[in-house]
Amino acid sequence: MGTAERPPPGRWADAPRWVRAVVVAAACVFAYGGVVHLGDLLGVRPGGPGPSTPAWLLLSFTSLTVLDPVAAALLALRRIEGLTLGCVVLASDAVANGYANYALDTTPGITPGRIGQAVITLLAVGLVAVAPTVAPWLRRPAHPDAVSRRQR
Repeated sequence: MGTAERPPPGRWADAPRWVRAVVVAAACVFAYGGVVHLGDLLGVRPGGPGPSTPAWLLLSFTSLTVLDPVAAALLALRRIEGLTLGCVVLASDAVANGYANYALDTTPGITPGRIGQAVITLLAVGLVAVAPTVAPWLRRPAHPDAVSRRQR
């Protein structure tokens, strides 16, 4: 009996299952976030930013329509930049939503926006917490010297 040929390793073949799970979950969160922020931008999502939302906050939420999918794509490509961008995006989104739901919204008690902000905060803390253990499994950009050596 011969040994069966193994298919060539895929992009994630050498990464532990838990790393793949974290990256897939994060990429899904960012894909979902991109859709939510696009819905806010188009005004089709109830509970999105209102007409009295400050311009800087609208700009922040608008930028997430691009940054969320970019983070998802970079993570899917196993790039360290996706993890870094993802941590920044989630942390800044948690802060922006905190301002929107506590400083601007004077409704007392628990609101859907505050629940959403709490979830985003937990996701941000979680991703930042696991980032140091996930990062070694992601690819870093090539060093400029390595690129110039390959071109010779």
